[in-house]
Amino acid sequence: MGRGRAKAKQTKVARELKYSTPHTDFEALQRELSGPSSSDGNGERFDDDTDDYEDDDYRR
Repeated sequence: MGRGRAKAKQTKVARELKYSTPHTDFEALQRELSGPSSSDGNGERFDDDTDDYEDDDYRR
């Protein structure tokens, strides 16, 4: 007993997620997809620091 309210809440949240129309900033998306511009300083966006994942303990 007591599952009715929880299920109703889950149904409400799922319905809101399914039918909601969130605001999408298309200009920010375009800037992100177009890559770094010349005014970004050094132009480097990502670190090539992959040493964090090369540890043997991580694979266990």
